[in-house]
Amino acid sequence: MDNIHMVTLAIIIVNVITSFKGFSNNTFFERYKFEVGAINLGQKDRMLSSGFLHVDTSHLFFNMLTLYFFADVVILGFGPFTFLIIYLVSLLAGSLLALFFHKNEPSYSAVGASGAVTGILYAAILLRPDMDLFLYFIPIPIPAYILGIGYLLYSIYGMKNKVGNIGHTAHFGGAIGGYITTLIFNPDLVFTSTLMVFLLAIPIVILFIMEKMGKI
Repeated sequence: MDNIHMVTLAIIIVNVITSFKGFSNNTFFERYKFEVGAINLGQKDRMLSSGFLHVDTSHLFFNMLTLYFFADVVILGFGPFTFLIIYLVSLLAGSLLALFFHKNEPSYSAVGASGAVTGILYAAILLRPDMDLFLYFIPIPIPAYILGIGYLLYSIYGMKNKVGNIGHTAHFGGAIGGYITTLIFNPDLVFTSTLMVFLLAIPIVILFIMEKMGKI
């Protein structure tokens, strides 16, 4: 990791320190996790702080490893300051979407950097749609945009059917945050990567159509 950018390293360090504090101090974890009831009572800081807490070391490791793999694409495309903005906007967008969909579930809670990391992943795909990704159980390269679209479609399925103990809503919100923020900072992508912009918008449109129809 000798070539890791300082802003990526800083984010990883903050996540590690905050998460390990939460592992060893349940009072700290409970106070700063995302919880709808507490947020509705005024503890809005949870919408940000929850993105730096994790359930366990494997949860933390997977999120930070994913961030490490895709951070440089966004940093090279925009610079470290804009990368940080996209990261934080994606984190908050994940929390906002989770609050929107679970506003009537006061006990709903979640933690993790997944929303922020998914936003960075979506930004990286928009900037480098030619990227190929390898999954350990599939021995052939997969176009990044296929994985991105498939992941969000699975997230819709997970939100609808409450699959696993996973914050599918935050993942989706993070992707929306990364998608919109990337286009704000580089609107030329609408013209230079029109097809990719359209394809990546499909799951987002499907989600809100389903919500309007009461299907999710």
